[in-house]
Amino acid sequence: MTRYSRVIGTGGYLPEEIRSNEQISQLVDTSDSWIFERTGIKNRRIAGPHETASSMAEIAARQAIEAAGCDAEEIDLIIVATGTPDRVYPSTGCLLQQRLGIKNCVAFDVQAACSGSIFALSIADQYIKTGAASKVLVVGSELCSRIVDWTDRGTCILFGDGAGALLLAASDEAGILSTHIHSDGQYEELLYCPNPQVATEANKDEAGFISMRGNEVFKVAVNTLGRIVDETLEANNMQQSGIDWLVPHQANTRIIAATAKKLKMSMDNVILTLENQGNTSSASVLLALNEGVRDGRIQRGQVVLLEAFGAGFTWGSALIKY
Repeated sequence: MTRYSRVIGTGGYLPEEIRSNEQISQLVDTSDSWIFERTGIKNRRIAGPHETASSMAEIAARQAIEAAGCDAEEIDLIIVATGTPDRVYPSTGCLLQQRLGIKNCVAFDVQAACSGSIFALSIADQYIKTGAASKVLVVGSELCSRIVDWTDRGTCILFGDGAGALLLAASDEAGILSTHIHSDGQYEELLYCPNPQVATEANKDEAGFISMRGNEVFKVAVNTLGRIVDETLEANNMQQSGIDWLVPHQANTRIIAATAKKLKMSMDNVILTLENQGNTSSASVLLALNEGVRDGRIQRGQVVLLEAFGAGFTWGSALIKY
């Protein structure tokens, strides 16, 4: 019997504090209308001083476990996607494992920037298909506000904090239809966050903040995501009309609209959380999926395309029969 993986539960968490465009306009030379017209963002959530990637991940994870109706001890593997870990080591995955009280499972982190949750989902799918695991918890959790320079208009308007989660389980019915992940390190200078703790002589004065050349990132992202749509459809011998929902990385409404156009899909069939969450990096796709599931738009049996693009550059997609 062929072994597949399917989503059995989703979860999400957003911090309480809301930071509006108006508030940001008090910090840098910008305005609500300028930000919204160029990005589609009005508000973003900001983690409190007591919150960490693992604490937010725990809340999202517990929601997913509860939705799945299973016990945490049944989980064989935890994969956390994050670019803002609690510590260099141990991994945020191990810290989440401890928070959930799970003794007998494997836990580790994946760092693929905004594509992290797609990479983690792809890895989880392989573990289940090969029989190495039966239940895998995938979490994306980010504290982007801690690595943003709030005096840099090009980046501080974009990012927010949050965590999303899903639980995969082995099944004899196909749930994850395919995953596709890619990287190209030649673009490293277009979007990066330095690590000042290991600075070399050449970059010893760099602070640990996000640096981005937005226009160039935008161009590559649109072209790359267009290609991954073609790759995903071809791999599944599927037409655009076979996809019910697009759940994209929430980076910019113009990028999302370009992907929807490629699919000949109405924006009514796109799950958008960007306006009130901003770009939550590796958490964004899982947060959007969770919102679509919990508000009843995404129904069992429907086909959902997840896609993301991030620093590296990294990009990926997952086609799911929910």
